[in-house]
Amino acid sequence: MAAHYMRRCLQLAAQAQGMTSPNPLVGCVIVREGKVVGEGYHQRAGEPHAEVHALRQAGQAALGADLYVNLEPCCHFGRTPPCTEAILQAGVRRVVVGMLDPNPQVAGQGVARLQSQGVESEVGVLEADCRRLNAPFVKFITTRTPYVLWKTAASLDGRVAAAGGDARWVTGPEARAEVHSLRLALDAVVVGSGTVLADDPELTVRPLPAERQQPVRVVLDGRGRVSGSARVLAAGARVFWAVGSDADISAVQASIGGHVHVLRSPTEDIQLPWVLERLGEAGITSVLLEGGPRLATAFWQNQLVDEVRWYAAPKLIGSDGIPSVGALGYAAMARVGSLRAVSCRLVGDDICVQGYPPWSEEE
Repeated sequence: MAAHYMRRCLQLAAQAQGMTSPNPLVGCVIVREGKVVGEGYHQRAGEPHAEVHALRQAGQAALGADLYVNLEPCCHFGRTPPCTEAILQAGVRRVVVGMLDPNPQVAGQGVARLQSQGVESEVGVLEADCRRLNAPFVKFITTRTPYVLWKTAASLDGRVAAAGGDARWVTGPEARAEVHSLRLALDAVVVGSGTVLADDPELTVRPLPAERQQPVRVVLDGRGRVSGSARVLAAGARVFWAVGSDADISAVQASIGGHVHVLRSPTEDIQLPWVLERLGEAGITSVLLEGGPRLATAFWQNQLVDEVRWYAAPKLIGSDGIPSVGALGYAAMARVGSLRAVSCRLVGDDICVQGYPPWSEEE
């Protein structure tokens, strides 16, 4: 039954997608004598954690109960008190944890605290699923750089646009709606100047749910080619505009608002690890890579992609169309790695292939 209740924790946790950053997604279920007496999930950063919500719902029924949670309870004072103490005060008998918290402030200390007070503990139930749900949190808390999810939409023959550059629309409305959900779930959207110049995108979520914010927009523009009239630089959300050391953007800077933060690279060509480090310093824990083939190729060659979502439309554009990926230099198939933990599903008439790069730790 432990796996059953842990799956419920994951379902609860997922309800807060895009709302808890930089905190993880956490769900909690409290069971007494085979009956669920309390449930809860972390709803927003700075608000009570999942365990607190579940304990409040359970009330006195938490005494002697089993508590299930997909991430180790915290044991330190942050924006909220430690959950370990709330669990101890409630008299919980046993705690089942999906995975230990990689945060150095916790990292097994939460479970150790509970065990030291006589609370039975079990760790590692559906651990792979728990890690996958909180992959952006794990990446950020351990490296201080954001998780990178590369999304692309292409035809069956791997083309993202027709020969003339027209890309509206390769995929159907259902797949495009999913992309807006991804933008909402992650902290930022990243594109290159080529995409901005060709499509003039807003990179916003439409429609934007109540009480939600637009994602941060990140533009990589080594030569400073983006104009002040570009819709991506308009107000409505924070913008990080990364430019090369020699880029002259003085004219544009005079016309943009304070929501646009210029990242001046120390080199003429923008180095992607440098960009991710700057975004991490700004508290950006996850990004959706929506740039064109050139930017996607650079991220892939630098092994900076953590997850792939490939939307394949049932169309053939032909070899004169624009390819989804540039040259990668593989001389033999033996050197071409496969995505790991691959899953496929229909999204309208399109197919979504989800997986993790060969260099990832996913199984």
